[in-house]
Amino acid sequence: MRVHYLQHVHFEELGSIASWLQNKGYEITHTAFFDEPNLPDAQTIDFLIIMGGPMSINDEAIYPWLAIEKEFIREVITLGKPVLGVCLGAQLIASAMGAKIYPNPQKEIGWFPIEAVSTDKNDVFVFPDFFEVFHWHGETFDLPSGASLLASSTACKNQAFQLGNNIMGLQFHLEMTPDSVKEIISHSRDELINSVYVQSEETMLSASPQLYTDNTKCMYDILDFLTQQV
Repeated sequence: MRVHYLQHVHFEELGSIASWLQNKGYEITHTAFFDEPNLPDAQTIDFLIIMGGPMSINDEAIYPWLAIEKEFIREVITLGKPVLGVCLGAQLIASAMGAKIYPNPQKEIGWFPIEAVSTDKNDVFVFPDFFEVFHWHGETFDLPSGASLLASSTACKNQAFQLGNNIMGLQFHLEMTPDSVKEIISHSRDELINSVYVQSEETMLSASPQLYTDNTKCMYDILDFLTQQV
């Protein structure tokens, strides 16, 4: 199985996702849009993962590859492949499927809880009722047509959605490791404004090992869920 991931900046890598892919023995390839933005033939990949980044998906004039990327995402979805989007990646899926992306009323940066959205559907992923995860975003998205909302937070309503049975967008970062939290802080600390929904560096870096373990397990459960029919 070939897993291809789209990377927008060098400091937002796969994180804990890499271990899951390696343990499964999957072939891993990637496109680095900040280096050489060459995309593969969508037919040749089995699972697409779209990582985060500090840019807005509306910045096509600055980053012209965003339009190309969204076309590629649409093609992969049309082919019925599993797709996972993280933060910017979730917004790219939403945009590729016709939804709007715009500034959220609040920036949300740090460890804050999400709450699962109750549903009577039996074919959607179920998050823990109340779960602390890592956030770093200033924008949000409308849900694509036909998508199910899976999770919300106090600062941002649309935190996770599922489209069909194998496409998911996460506004938050379950893939984070202690090193990747340090990396994103070191490259984006200018975004740490004074706000009730923006934590200090010290608070973000003091997260317990158990918190990372719980987030990694949830990410692994999502990856299993999305690939169960591949």
